[in-house]
Formats: sequence, C-alpha cells, structure tokens
Amino acid sequence: MSKIVILGAGAMGTAFAYPCLDNNHEISIVGTHLENEFIDKIKQDFFHSGLNLKISTKINFFKYEEIKNIFLSKIDLIVLGVSSKGINWAAKELKKISKNNTIPPLLMLTKGLSVKDEKYELLIDKLERLLNIEGIKNLNLSAVGGPCLAAGLANRVHSGVVIANKNLNYANILKDMLSTDYYHISTSKDISGVEVCAAIKNIFSMAIGAAPGLNKNNQASNIYLNTSATLVRQSIHEMELFVDFLNGNKETVKGLAGLGDLYVSSAGGRNSKMGSLIGEGFTFSEAKKNKMPTVTVEGAELIFEIGKKVKKDFDETKLPLMIAMINAILDDKKLEIKWENFS
Repeated sequence: MSKIVILGAGAMGTAFAYPCLDNNHEISIVGTHLENEFIDKIKQDFFHSGLNLKISTKINFFKYEEIKNIFLSKIDLIVLGVSSKGINWAAKELKKISKNNTIPPLLMLTKGLSVKDEKYELLIDKLERLLNIEGIKNLNLSAVGGPCLAAGLANRVHSGVVIANKNLNYANILKDMLSTDYYHISTSKDISGVEVCAAIKNIFSMAIGAAPGLNKNNQASNIYLNTSATLVRQSIHEMELFVDFLNGNKETVKGLAGLGDLYVSSAGGRNSKMGSLIGEGFTFSEAKKNKMPTVTVEGAELIFEIGKKVKKDFDETKLPLMIAMINAILDDKKLEIKWENFS
C-alpha cells in the first residue's frame, strides 16, 4: 500500500482517487485555497457536484492549511489535479512540504501550453521551472494523457490512458501501482508528445465540432459525417507536424494521447460545442456571449495563449485547419477553412 496525495478537489482529481483506492492505497485530497467551502460541504454529505456523484467515504479530504500535517509521514506520490492557473499556487505549496529541497514524485493530471520569452512552454515544464526557482530540483515528473473523462473514471468505466515519464522504468512502476480492471495504462518516454497532444487536441476538437454547422443547409441528421472524417484526418496530420516541431514523437499522436483523446473531446463537450457554433456562422464573441457565457473553452483559451506564435512559426499551407481556427478566434470572424491546403 502506498500513500498518495492529490492536490485539487475538482472532478478529475477526485475521480483519480478511484483507481488509487481500488489498489488499496491510502488517498488524501487537499483542496486549493479556493476550495475551503467545497471541502466543508463534501465532508458533510460526500456528494461531489462536479461529478454529480456520491463519492467514497474512504477518500480523506483536507483544506490547504492542513497540507504540512499530511506530509509529516512519508508520501509516495503527489498527484496534481489543480487548474492550469493554479500551478503557481501549487509550486508554492510544494515548497512548503519539501524536505532538504526535495519532494516526492509528481504525477500531472493538469495540461496546458503557453508562450514564455517567445518559446512554447508546456505546463509540466512551467511547473519544473517554478520549482527550480524555489530551489527544488532533481524532480521526478510524470504526466497522464489520453481519453479519460472524470465522470467516466469515477463510475469505473473502462478507460485507457498513457503515463509518460522520461524514465520509462518509473512510468512502469506507476502503471503497476495504478492499473485496475477498468483503468488500463500504457507507458511512454515521450512526455513532450503526450503533453502537446493533450493541449492542442482542444483546438482541433473545435474544428471537428464545426462539421455539422458547415453543412447546416443539408437536412439529413448525419450528412456531416463525411466532413467530420476529413477534419479528423487533417487534425491528426497537423498534430503530428506540431508535436514534431516541439520535439515530441509523431507516433504519439496516433495513440491514446492524440487520436484517442481527440475522439473523446470532439464527440462532445465544451470545445466541440463552441466549434459547432462557429461552424454555424457565429463569431467567437457572439457564441461566447449568447450561448456559453459562463463556460471555459480550453481550445479558445489556448489559442489566445499561443495563436500569434503559431502563425509566426507556420503558414496556412502547413497548418490550414489550426490556423483557420486561430484566425476565427483571434480576429473574431467567421470560420474560413482553406480546404485546398489539406494534405
């Protein structure tokens, strides 16, 4: 039995507790500084509103002020389930529990990609940079990728993921630690490829989601599937180019972290819904204001982060679909796809 601490009491962080519990590990979830009221409530009725589920009473929930007490005993793994905006907070908290500037192995559930000093920076690299600034080095960092929605995992549906670590032996240790009869894990050394796929698939999910709207004048319910298939194929091609550009392995795109995650994201959810609205002819601002005012659309947020740099690094002959989505979001105009540039 191992002791595992999850930072972040959101849907995915809490759902991840289930394969841990089913492997007989001791699980503690520490809420962020924004989750104190949520922690109080969940301790009362053990109902998680984000998962719409009554959760196991075997999960130990704590407020962030209690984090030092949890780490008085040896912890085998820290899982980061905070939002991308919470990474700075997480780095500060990890400094508090470090001993001789070392911390237990880290497993990242959170994904993200941004631009710093005119260079792309994955969220996992940002965390490493922030921890190095705090004096914490020699990190053991892993990341989870793949088509695994929180609600499905919490309900123990069959789910396939990939755990990546530059040290494949440790990735396999985590596989042995966390695999269940429903949580199926493969491993990879390509941590960059896995993380890039996890981020950019949200942009392509919007593009694929646009297929029905692009064919709205046709009345048959599934007439758009030809278009969807074409967009899926082009998405995979462009993801391969982008992953290779960021020094990942193109083959990763064909696996769970790429094609698998793209399938789940484009089949429904926030990015796909925004894409469908843009496909119908709405501008992003119109769709956001009138249809999705309180919803965070990860693909659009990523475009605001990296869109300008992508357009500097690539032209429409290389990434026609990605740049079409970038132009639609950044310029707040109707989607215009240059189909003639598809590979």
